[in-house]
Amino acid sequence: MTGAPVPQVERRRRHTLYFLEWAAGQRPVHLDTEVDMTRVRAHRAAAGAEGTRYSVVSYLLHSAGRVLARHPAANAVMAPGWPSALRRPRVVRFGPVTAKLALDRTVDGERTVLSALLPGLESASLDQIQQRVDRYRDERTADLPEFKGVRLLGRLPVPLGRAAFAAALRDVRRRPEIFGTVSVSSLGHRDVDGFHSAGGTAVTLCAGRIIDRPVVRDGLVVPAPVMRLGLTFDHRVIDGATAADVLSDLRHTMEDFDDGSRESVPGPDLRRADRDHRTPRGLERRPT
Repeated sequence: MTGAPVPQVERRRRHTLYFLEWAAGQRPVHLDTEVDMTRVRAHRAAAGAEGTRYSVVSYLLHSAGRVLARHPAANAVMAPGWPSALRRPRVVRFGPVTAKLALDRTVDGERTVLSALLPGLESASLDQIQQRVDRYRDERTADLPEFKGVRLLGRLPVPLGRAAFAAALRDVRRRPEIFGTVSVSSLGHRDVDGFHSAGGTAVTLCAGRIIDRPVVRDGLVVPAPVMRLGLTFDHRVIDGATAADVLSDLRHTMEDFDDGSRESVPGPDLRRADRDHRTPRGLERRPT
């Protein structure tokens, strides 16, 4: 007995396949760390008590903008046309930080990924970032003007769609308005601890769920909300030491989160806490 025929690739996912073909030229390397989200959770709770809702990804975007501005080598991309015997490798750095935020949406009954661009993260406030994130929460997100190109790629015949996608990326100066300068993705709404993806930028950030885990502070094991944070970097653009600096800075920025918009939120002084000694997941070490 033969199975049902395999349908053609859904039109709504064609842009994803064109992207994957293009991204195959990257050389991804993966790092990860764990972020103590105590201060972020306290900030969210304080804001919620005042009627303001912030999503976890907004905190990540806010911190990423500041960190990438401090590490301009990672806010960059490899220029097209390399490797080639006729062209030397050329990395192009960008000033402003623009995030490409992956969105899981159902369009015309087909589940697909849309990428929303959030520019100016190096100076945007948390409120401004949240307003932009909220714009993409509506069920009709795919109908927004910024996704016109994605809709067109789904309608074009595959050879033309592939050519149009490649043509849009040819001018590296336009890359921020197409791919952003840093990619951000989150699966924290599911039972996912950590994951990695390569989003076409020099750095891709991947956030898992927040779950209480044992951490060591001042020599004592205490529970804390911890988020697994993955960083994938394109080894053609930066090296591991730079990527490790970015990930460490991002972790500390989130753990010491302070957007300056309200009074200091009560919480542990994580700078003095022993942040670098967490117990293995699922295990607890009791102080002797």
